[in-house]
Amino acid sequence: MKSSEITEEFKKKGFKSFRTEGKPPQIKDMYETARDYYMDFDKIRGERQNSISLHGNPGTGKTHLLLAVSNNLMSKRGIGVLYFPYVEGFNDLKDDFDKLEQKLNRMKYVDVLFIDDLFKPARGKPRATDWQVEQTYAVINHRYLNHKPIMISSELSTDEICDIDEALGTRIFEMSKDYTVLVQGDRRELNHRLED
Repeated sequence: MKSSEITEEFKKKGFKSFRTEGKPPQIKDMYETARDYYMDFDKIRGERQNSISLHGNPGTGKTHLLLAVSNNLMSKRGIGVLYFPYVEGFNDLKDDFDKLEQKLNRMKYVDVLFIDDLFKPARGKPRATDWQVEQTYAVINHRYLNHKPIMISSELSTDEICDIDEALGTRIFEMSKDYTVLVQGDRRELNHRLED
C-alpha cells in the first residue's frame, strides 16, 4: 500500500461506496465489469487478456472503480499496484529526468499498473506529445510482451486512443477486451459530481 502512490483519500475507495442506484445501465455495467475483473484476477493474471480499461465521460466513476480493484488487490491479495495519474505523472517524469529510467522501470515491472486518465483531453484535444506517447508505448509494450496486467481509465474511446497511436491502442484493447466498458451520454445523467 505504501509504495502504490495512492493517496489516503483514494485508499478509501471501494466497491461498497460506489453507487449504482438510479444510474443508467452503463454505470451498472461498468461496476459489474470491475467486480468481475477483481473476482477473475487470479485466474487470468498470466493470460494475454488480463487487463481492464474503462472509457468515457468524466465523473462516471472510472477512477473510483479501478481504485476499488487496486485497493482490494493490495489489501486482500497482497498484489502490488502502482497508481500513475497520467497528467501529474508525466509532469513529474519531465521534471526529474535523473530518475526517469528508475520510474519507468517501476511502471514496467510492478505487478499491476493503473494509468488514470490516459491522454486526458485539454480543451477538447488529447494530451499526447510525441515524448509522452513514446514513453507510454514503451511501458505498455513491455507489459504486453510479458503478460503483466494494466488498468486504464480514459475519457477517450479505444478508437480515439488508436488515432493517437494505433500500436499502443490495439495493445491496450487486446489486453483488456474481455473487461472493457465505454460510458457515453448525457453528463447530467452520468456524472456523479453533477447530482442535485
